[in-house]
Amino acid sequence: MNKYELAVVVNVKLEDEERAATIEKVKEYIVRFGGTVTNVDDWGKKRLAYEIQKSREAFYYFIQFESESTDCPNEVEANVRLMENVVRYLCVKQEA
Repeated sequence: MNKYELAVVVNVKLEDEERAATIEKVKEYIVRFGGTVTNVDDWGKKRLAYEIQKSREAFYYFIQFESESTDCPNEVEANVRLMENVVRYLCVKQEA
């Protein structure tokens, strides 16, 4: 099993329900492409290093997941890239 961590930065202008729906959709993508979500860390609202889409703040989420398939992170990234509410994202493989 390969372990991965996906950092997702979500638009600050969203309501609580919309943010929760966005993170649920990301978790659904992980499961759809053969991964299992092990942990979701909500870091809350943080200040950005620089302005993105005229915003100085955003909500940060870190999702840890495992997958046998090496295609899973690529497929998840391809789908997260298209999501309007996601400002930035980054998926990295964790060391064993």
